This record gives sequence, structure tokens and C-alpha cells, in this order.
Amino acid sequence: MRETVIKDLSFSYPGTDKLVLKDINMDVAEGEFVSILGQSGCGKSTLLRLLAGLEKQTSGEILIDGKPFSGPSLSRGVVFQDYGLFPWMTAGENIMLALRQRFPERDKKELREVAVNMLQSVGLDKGVYNKLPKELSGGMKQRCAIARAFGIDPPILLMDRVLAGQAELLLMDEPFGALDAVTRARLQDMVLELWRKQEPKKTVFFVTHDVDEAILLSTKIFVLGQSPSNVIFSCDIPSDGRPTR
Repeated sequence: MRETVIKDLSFSYPGTDKLVLKDINMDVAEGEFVSILGQSGCGKSTLLRLLAGLEKQTSGEILIDGKPFSGPSLSRGVVFQDYGLFPWMTAGENIMLALRQRFPERDKKELREVAVNMLQSVGLDKGVYNKLPKELSGGMKQRCAIARAFGIDPPILLMDRVLAGQAELLLMDEPFGALDAVTRARLQDMVLELWRKQEPKKTVFFVTHDVDEAILLSTKIFVLGQSPSNVIFSCDIPSDGRPTR
């Protein structure tokens, strides 16, 4: 079983001795949906960047399947709060850019079909493929970002398997924080349904400061304290006791 283990992890930005994270320890089994809760500024997004390989820890280690990693990788899909779509590319081209990097041996026609299928799997019409991000609502842009992350098929993220891959993690940094309540609820349900349908399931790390959202989505919750942050509370939510909307 592919586990994600964080051992005694601490982080400070280069040029300063002030710790943002201190002695973080987490043990996450394959296929868990993990929410990371905490106040703004406590280091939740920093921890996600470390998991993504976009930052390097000051001390400690992150192990996936018993092996340390360094640097970003297509084995970890990331969905950011600000969507992360290139504005000069259409929604389809944004997804295709990631797919071509992830599956260089596949031809363009096949990858385009995957991109269209991923858009439809998140509830978007195939016509969105040719639209620029400025032509889309916030909810539609976030769906595109989720479709892109799912499309590269990382084992740590993201969700519905379209192509077989070797990825590891899906990382989501407050992906619904800027959306209205109705759109947010719909996307929460969509992500949960995509994750539930997967076999084997992706491991998801989901950053939020919304307690209700964490309880609704998660199998495991970690709460970070104030800076320098460490884990001040954690709990498992049993599958037969999970709340519904």
C-alpha cells in the first residue's frame, strides 16, 4: 500500500530563522481524503507546496511509498485557489499542455478526446474546450483546473481515472474559497463523487479553513496551530459515520 509519511518536518524561508512549520508529523494511507484545517497564515498552503515539491523543507522528510522525493512531479496534481489557467490558452489547450507532458507517447487526437472527456466528467459542455478563461465564470474555471489535475492521473490527488498512470498525489489549496455558496456546494459534491468512484482511489490533500467542508469531504482531518505551526489535533472520520449534506 502506498503511504504518504511526513516525519518531523520543519520549514523556514531562505534567509530567515523564523519557522513557519515545526515538527509536522502525518501518516496517511493510500486513498485517504485528508483535509488540513487552520487559521489564515498558519502554513497550510506552505505545507501543500512542500508536498508538491515547490518548496524544500528545512528539516525532516516526506516519504511516498517509503521513498523521499525532491522537486515537482507529474505524479502530484495540484489545484490552486486561483485556478492556474494560462489566460492566452483556451480551456482545452490548458488541459492538453498538462496531458502532453504526462503522456508524451500518446497522439494529439487521443489526448484531445481525454481532455474533452475530463471536461464532461466535471459537468462542462465540450464547447468549453475552445473558450478562453476570460469567457468562463469562476466555477467553470475551477472545474477546468480540476479536470486538468484529474487528467494527468496522479495517485496522490486528484480523481476519476481516464488514462492509466503512475502518479501519487492530488493536492488542492482552498479550491472553492472564491466561489459562491451554491457553486461551492456543487463542486464539493462533484469532487467527492469523482474520488469515491476511483479504484484504486487517489490520495487527496485538501487545504481549507472551513470546518463544515472538511467534515463533509474527509476521511481524516489534521488541524494546524498558529505559527510556527504543528499538528494540534487530528481525527479519523469512519466511513459509516460520515455526514451528508
